[in-house]
Amino acid sequence: MRILLVEDDAVLRSMMLRSLREAGHRVDEAATIEEASHWWRVQPFDAVLLDLNLPLTRHERSGLGNGLSVLREARARGDRTPVLVLTARDRTEERIAGLDAGADDYLGKPFDLNEVEARLRALVRRAQGADDRVELGQLQLDRKARRFMLAGETWDLPAREFEVLWELLTPPGRVVSKRQLADKLSEADTALGDNALEAFISRLRKKLLGSGVSIRTLRGLGYVLEASA
Repeated sequence: MRILLVEDDAVLRSMMLRSLREAGHRVDEAATIEEASHWWRVQPFDAVLLDLNLPLTRHERSGLGNGLSVLREARARGDRTPVLVLTARDRTEERIAGLDAGADDYLGKPFDLNEVEARLRALVRRAQGADDRVELGQLQLDRKARRFMLAGETWDLPAREFEVLWELLTPPGRVVSKRQLADKLSEADTALGDNALEAFISRLRKKLLGSGVSIRTLRGLGYVLEASA
């Protein structure tokens, strides 16, 4: 998954970044309302982890702002990215305010990082219609274990090929455009070019030969992973 982590506490943010990245997720971080708003506008995400107490932008007076303003802004422009609110504010009325603003789930601090990841999987599963376990031909994906199996054997792939195949299976049969794949796989300061993406697709096609699964190109639309003869 590509995740936006919005948290102003540097120690907690660092801990969460390390945990999520070690679990194989691609994570971008923001510590202020301004940074969160910027990233959320320019980069598509599978999910957002949003703290409520955030420093105001440099254009405002010093103090704390409310992360719900970023959420309301995103929902107002039609962005439906799943949002898990993480906050020390755990009173009932504040949970209700968060959900009414467009949050999908709410978790009070302190929290267990394993629970955070489990809730993220559940949110993305509902939003994308993607099951935790997927089987197509001889290919299997266990999202919880972040593991591919091919013909019953664990299949280790280079990181970028793993991410491409993961996206094509979220869910299987979905047409994924080059732009969508490039956006999900690009680094914060380096865009993934068409040639690099096509190289990953080409390698995966060769590795999938004889597996009962193939990647088909739909001209002008993108790629789709489907069962083959």
